[in-house]
Amino acid sequence: MKCIAFVLPQFHQIPENDDWWGKGFTEWTNVKKASSLYPEHHQPNQPTNNNYYDLTEPEVRRWQAQIAKAHGIHGFCYYHYWFKGKQLLELPVQQILTSKEPDFPFCLSWANEPWTRRWDGTDHEVLMPQEYGEEQDWEIHFNVLLKAFVDERYIRVDGKPVFIIYRTSNIPRCEEMLQYWRKLALENGLEGLHLVRTLGGFPLTEQSGFDASLEYEPHYTFAHGGLNFLWSTKQVGDKEHSVIDYDQIWDSMLERTPHRDGEIIYPGAFVNWDNTPRKGVAGQSTLGSTPQKFGLYLSRQIERAKKLFNTEFIFINAWNEWAEGTYLEPDNKHQYQYLEAIKEALNRSAQ
Repeated sequence: MKCIAFVLPQFHQIPENDDWWGKGFTEWTNVKKASSLYPEHHQPNQPTNNNYYDLTEPEVRRWQAQIAKAHGIHGFCYYHYWFKGKQLLELPVQQILTSKEPDFPFCLSWANEPWTRRWDGTDHEVLMPQEYGEEQDWEIHFNVLLKAFVDERYIRVDGKPVFIIYRTSNIPRCEEMLQYWRKLALENGLEGLHLVRTLGGFPLTEQSGFDASLEYEPHYTFAHGGLNFLWSTKQVGDKEHSVIDYDQIWDSMLERTPHRDGEIIYPGAFVNWDNTPRKGVAGQSTLGSTPQKFGLYLSRQIERAKKLFNTEFIFINAWNEWAEGTYLEPDNKHQYQYLEAIKEALNRSAQ
């Protein structure tokens, strides 16, 4: 089983974030200012040894790959941000391609949403609009992606580079764009593309042109798992904060049967969920998460991936989404326990 963890690259400064959020902003800015909202709410979360790293530093990326590999993670899936010719947060992946380090498998997921003040991809005070353009723009975008696709470390299925798209229904001429990219891939010596659409926390429309779909958790289950009646609230001052039981989310995920007319589906996993560092009281958090529970649930998901989904991949949210409370990297509370849980789950599945 190949566990792939999503990686957020927003752990370095860029001029745009300096303008929008203040000089020196990175993802750590929100993480550091987080606060506990109710007695059992653990915030702020702090990385072990105050490791508030800069992802543009090679030794940081080497360390990430080293501990990921040591605990059985197959590769990373870096978020890719492209806005009709404008790219953001691209430096870490560019450096990985240029330096050829670390020697660790990776792929890309196009997080094609507008950037907003609310961190949720809605049209509320848009900072960077998400536009797509026409054939000329598609070719420019493909040529940027091609630099990654030809890298020997890039994750492939049947020799074809894996490329994930988050909000496929937002792309006006999506199927035409995918066909165009497949043509360009062959013209550039690739065996093709393995294109994956994301099943997330948004309406799902019928779309062709993809080779597989990916269950992005916990968003997919939040939106499509019938959990509305399981949410409750905590009173925080004069406001209400939404909470949900960690076990109930996983129960819903594990009870779901593969469907969608027999298409290839890659199941997902999530470490935890708490986006209060970004949204404060208006955010959401889970109750009852532990590394031990995560490991046991992941073991069951691995078995489902093999027996029900007949797939070799599980995509984990996430490696380092610290401001959303879903991260595998070591922190002061749990140290390496979440990573150890992955290693143990993989060992159990191999027996």
